[in-house]
Amino acid sequence: MEKYSMELQKVAMCLTGMMAKNLGLESEILMKPVENCIQTMRMNYYPPCPHAEKVLGLSPHFDAVGLTLLVQVNEVNGLHIKKDEKWVRIKPILGAFVVNIGDVIEIMSNGIYKSIEHRAVINTDKEHLSIEAFHDPEYGTKTGLLPDLVKENGVKYKTIDYEDYLIRSSNIKVDGKSLLDKMKL
Repeated sequence: MEKYSMELQKVAMCLTGMMAKNLGLESEILMKPVENCIQTMRMNYYPPCPHAEKVLGLSPHFDAVGLTLLVQVNEVNGLHIKKDEKWVRIKPILGAFVVNIGDVIEIMSNGIYKSIEHRAVINTDKEHLSIEAFHDPEYGTKTGLLPDLVKENGVKYKTIDYEDYLIRSSNIKVDGKSLLDKMKL
């Protein structure tokens, strides 16, 4: 598990570096919050349910992290993302990661990269398994706009200590982007 965790860290560093370059910034600027990050991993198991339309595996939410790397272990369409106000199934590709941008990256990029609303649904016939690795900035890190991105649009989000943001996010109902909305100026 330790080796897997270290390899995921490398993937997260590579991705955030490329995201920074895409913004016209030095790659290290977005890699820094991930470099010494707090990485947590979780495995979710959703058993089959004959009344799947009446239950939800995981309610719609946004990740209060920098980056989430998710592996859908089997070929069950359990992950949905919200796009254009509609839920879209994410077809599992064996051996591939689903990369979810979290609230922290949205705040740091001034909304250029969007935190994605997602949910997990139950299948009537098959179990669904997923493994997630969440990459959070270390506690004490200020979460705010990267200075090089203050352009004509100005600052869109408040700066906050990441630990405070995490505590606030865990104290709200998991029903959408309410905390990130409260961070908007």
